[in-house]
Amino acid sequence: MEYVIPKEKKHRVIINTDAKNEVDDQFAIVHTILSPSFELHGIIPAHFGDQKSKTSLQDSYDETMLLLSLMGMENKFRVENGAESAMPDEETPIDSSGARLIIEEAMKEDSRPLCIAFLGPLTDMASALLIEPRIAEKDIKVIWIGGRDWPSGGREYNLSNDIYAANVIFKSNLEVWQIPRNVYRMMPVGYAELIEKVYPHGKIGKYLIEQVISFNNQSVSRPSEYRILGDSPAIGVILFADCGKWRWKPAPVFDQNMNYVHSGKYRPIKVYESIDSRFILEDFFAKLRQYCRKYVSHE
Repeated sequence: MEYVIPKEKKHRVIINTDAKNEVDDQFAIVHTILSPSFELHGIIPAHFGDQKSKTSLQDSYDETMLLLSLMGMENKFRVENGAESAMPDEETPIDSSGARLIIEEAMKEDSRPLCIAFLGPLTDMASALLIEPRIAEKDIKVIWIGGRDWPSGGREYNLSNDIYAANVIFKSNLEVWQIPRNVYRMMPVGYAELIEKVYPHGKIGKYLIEQVISFNNQSVSRPSEYRILGDSPAIGVILFADCGKWRWKPAPVFDQNMNYVHSGKYRPIKVYESIDSRFILEDFFAKLRQYCRKYVSHE
């Protein structure tokens, strides 16, 4: 069955992704592309520091382009690189074509909100805001996979790659939806289910599962038979804002140990306390099957 979603009901979406950091962004990117209620205005490859790779931005770009190629969509979406590194302080933006894409889309006259999903650091959002402060007045929803458990905080990978940027955004007037670590880790899925529901579906399905297993096998500390798809909640909450329990809480800031500092003086942000993993996973599985039925030849 084919169905049509009116333009005025579609979500305006940008996805900012440290795509080659691990193997979770890939699922979120594909889910975004396959969601008919999303009007995808661009993909911004992001850096993920220099501890895992000295070329993390290029790695994210290459991985993004590989995913599009495997789906036969190389030229369908705008891809603009973000910053090569974290901000040096809270006042100095890192200009990039990715930050300029955010500004361009934010400043457009459109009655629909702009949803920007950040699957890594907030560098490009903070830079865009510092370059063009007027975007704080626009209808933007910043969905961020990052930060440690409330209320204490502590070390968390996405936050660690740009604490200054996170503080710029948390101190701003932008609408922020935070999905902290204890919530984004509520997305486990076993190999058996992934092999049954993803692997058979085209080149992209095969790649998604092979890269998960290969990545996990590289270290004895990684899971043996499952993967937490920790970036997918960002897509789930755009599809369905109540895809989990949440509360509005006064925005904290972060100290250099990544602990929350609760002053109570900043505007409230939406903090998710749980996530409906089955809604997100089953939606992804079904859309991948539909995509393959329509576009992938079964020879």
